[in-house]
Amino acid sequence: MLKVGLTGGIGAGKSEVSRLLVASGAVLIDADKIAREVVEPGTPGLAAVVETFGPEVLAPDGSLDRPKLGAVVFADADKLAALNAIVHPLVGARSAELEQAASDDAVVVHDVPLLAENGLAPLYDLVIVVDASPVTQLDRLVRLRGMSEDDARARMAAQATREKRLEIADVVIDNDGPLEGLSERVGEVWADLERRARA
Repeated sequence: MLKVGLTGGIGAGKSEVSRLLVASGAVLIDADKIAREVVEPGTPGLAAVVETFGPEVLAPDGSLDRPKLGAVVFADADKLAALNAIVHPLVGARSAELEQAASDDAVVVHDVPLLAENGLAPLYDLVIVVDASPVTQLDRLVRLRGMSEDDARARMAAQATREKRLEIADVVIDNDGPLEGLSERVGEVWADLERRARA
């Protein structure tokens, strides 16, 4: 089994890269998706979040109101750390379960947005960083995700710097250009991952 960590700044196009890797045959373990699962209604994770941040972070239907919680934690490093202390261990445990279920010769891609921030690079055989310039990231967040420029800049500032991400990269996928170039580059990377998994 080859354990790959995949990361990239918000708006860099990491989701598109993980989609292309899955289409090639990778087993994907998506930390963001798991992070949503572990705080669904009725979970111990959601109970812990409400205990820490109060019932005002809940939507009327009892689910987590992500934008409301986001507004609270992204403006305050201590609150973000408190949220991470609840969610990260739960995500780690679930990720380990999913990894154990994969076949011995699988290329298992862990899609981890905060891989650099949380010093997780040593957990993987290889780290892939999807890279785009801050100008491209900002444009995508505002134009494609409908964020305000201030919100987009705050989200970007809450993450590791581009330099810090590139420091931990074994493989860099440049995603500043058009999508066609991206598929070709991911194809090359996939061929390399398959070779490593077989080695």
